[in-house]
Amino acid sequence: MTQKESSKRIEQIDEEIASLVEERLTICKIADKDLTRSEIALKCRRYERDFLSSLASKHSPYDNYERVLFSTLFSLNHSYKNSNYGTNKELAEQIKRALETTPNEFPRSAMVACQGIEGAYSQIATDKIFKNANIMYFRTFDGVFQAVESGLSEYGILPIENSSYGSVTQVYDLMLGHKFHIVRDYKLRISHRLLAKPGTRFEDIKEVYSHNQAIGQCSRFLKENSNIKITIVENTAVAAKTVADSDRTDVAAISSPDCASLYGLEIIREDIQNTDNNYTRFICISKDLKIFPGASKTSIIMALGHTPGALADTLAKFSSLGLNLTKIESRPVAGSDFEFMFYLDFEAQVYSPEVVDLLCQLDSEPTRFAYLGTYI
Repeated sequence: MTQKESSKRIEQIDEEIASLVEERLTICKIADKDLTRSEIALKCRRYERDFLSSLASKHSPYDNYERVLFSTLFSLNHSYKNSNYGTNKELAEQIKRALETTPNEFPRSAMVACQGIEGAYSQIATDKIFKNANIMYFRTFDGVFQAVESGLSEYGILPIENSSYGSVTQVYDLMLGHKFHIVRDYKLRISHRLLAKPGTRFEDIKEVYSHNQAIGQCSRFLKENSNIKITIVENTAVAAKTVADSDRTDVAAISSPDCASLYGLEIIREDIQNTDNNYTRFICISKDLKIFPGASKTSIIMALGHTPGALADTLAKFSSLGLNLTKIESRPVAGSDFEFMFYLDFEAQVYSPEVVDLLCQLDSEPTRFAYLGTYI
């Protein structure tokens, strides 16, 4: 066979495969007729396991490639079949109302809840997102969620992840207990400084105060100065205020340049974070679902059934629509044995009927699901 002939044959094979996939998807409706969803799931699982085992028993040099191909095909087939079940359209109506009623511009001013005190990174992020925010401060992240959920504040600002130290797990764990929606996110560059009272020498410092995220982001500096005691406080602004209010002259805070001027402290070490490329992503939440023009990022929370391939089947739903997953975070469910919730961020606009259908399909499944919002 010549090179030209082999290229032509590859094209023919691809066309044949495409035709066979379409035929398989069509026939599966007939094969599953009059069966319940659980009966279909069990039948398919038995068949797929036996089929993949038969591939392995051939001891072909192509075993692994064939296994990946058919595993992907099976996952896509599950996604297609599930899309044909009746889905709860209530979520679709909520999204439609939000698109119709959300203002065309993000607000310049609002009552906003954030964790910490004046000078905290959450406050800095708030002032970046809103031009004139009336800020309410809360000691804990849970207080921010409660303020938004109760209507005490219209919006809330929460740190969600850091580029060098990972997710803010406290915030993720609190998401399950509150009803809220994400309306915007913002990435803030974090530049940590070592702050102390004027005249303090670095050699005199015996204790450093800061938030555990900042401690982690500056772990290299602290390891190099292991003689300094580390004390964790609510946030970096509280750390700076604690040093400013202290009678001691041997304490310092890992905090922001803003806190240095705000609390009358001196910067005795610059940029002590592990990397210059240090960003924290904040989310802006509201009680009601709002989808501002240009929103192109979507976040959801979901649990998966305790069945083999459950995660692969779910991911196939996104793959079939060409959706780009930007983050998958798993967190254990408190009080349960080996049960996890998955937090997914993906690039998608809810102007697409296919995306809304996918969200409704996930919302209709027996496992736990929450649509957190589509945001700018």
